[in-house]
Amino acid sequence: MAKVKETASVISQEMLAEGIYSMWIHTEAIASQAVPGQFIDLYTKDGSKLLPRPISLCEIDREGGRLRIVYRVAGAGTEEFSHYQAGDPVDILGPLGNGFPLEEAEGKRVFLIGGGIGVPPMLETAKQLKGEKQMILGYRDSQMFLKNEFEACGPVAVATEDGSAGTRGNVLDAIRSQGLEGDLIFACGPTPMLRALKAYAAEKGMECFLSLEEKMACGIGACLACVCQSKEVDDHSHVHNKRICKDGPVFRAEEVEL
Repeated sequence: MAKVKETASVISQEMLAEGIYSMWIHTEAIASQAVPGQFIDLYTKDGSKLLPRPISLCEIDREGGRLRIVYRVAGAGTEEFSHYQAGDPVDILGPLGNGFPLEEAEGKRVFLIGGGIGVPPMLETAKQLKGEKQMILGYRDSQMFLKNEFEACGPVAVATEDGSAGTRGNVLDAIRSQGLEGDLIFACGPTPMLRALKAYAAEKGMECFLSLEEKMACGIGACLACVCQSKEVDDHSHVHNKRICKDGPVFRAEEVEL
C-alpha cells in the first residue's frame, strides 16, 4: 500500500458536538487504498508547526473518492482545521498504519467498542464488518456524536460517564449490565479503557485487537515519538517497543503492554 502526500480539498465540514467536528475530504488516491482503522496526517498552514496531526478515518467512500474524519479540537492545529470550509485546500498524507483485521471476525460474535474520540474509527469498521456485531460506545455525556450512524449498522449499547444516557459508567459497565456476550473485540479509545478491555478479554478467553490512541509526530515510524511497550523486541529500535504509527495503531492485545 503506497502512501500518498497531496493537497486535497475539503468537501464539507460540520460541528457534531461541542469541540467535535466532522470533515469530508476529496482524495481519490488515498480513499482508493484506505481500510478501517487506518489514519491520515493533516498538515497545518502554519509554517512554524512542522509536524502533522494524525487523525483516524471515520468513513471511506472509495467510489466517491472521499474520506471522512471526525476529530476533537485539542490544540492550535485542530483549531485551525475546524475553520476550514468547502473548497479549502488541505495537505494530507496517507493512508497510514494498519487497520482492523476484518478477516479475523468471520463466523464470530464481535464487540466493536469505541470510547470518546476513539468512537469515529469504529464506524467504518462497523460498516465493512459482515456478520454478528454489537457496538458499545462510551461518551462523557449525552452529546453522543455518530450514534445514529452506528445504529444503522446494528445494535448499539451506550455508556456515559455522567449517566445522562445509557448505562452510567464505562463501556465495560454497559457490557456487564446488559449481559452482552461475544468472541472477539475490536476497540479504540483512551489507554485506561483499552487496559481494562485487555484484562476483560483475557478473563473471558476472547480475542482482542486494540487501536492505541497516542500522540504521533512523523506518522511513518521514523522518529519513535509514539512508541509503546511490547513483549517482542522492535527491529528498528532493538528494544521492547512498538511504533504505534508504523506497527499499529491496531495491535493484538497480548502484543502490547498498557
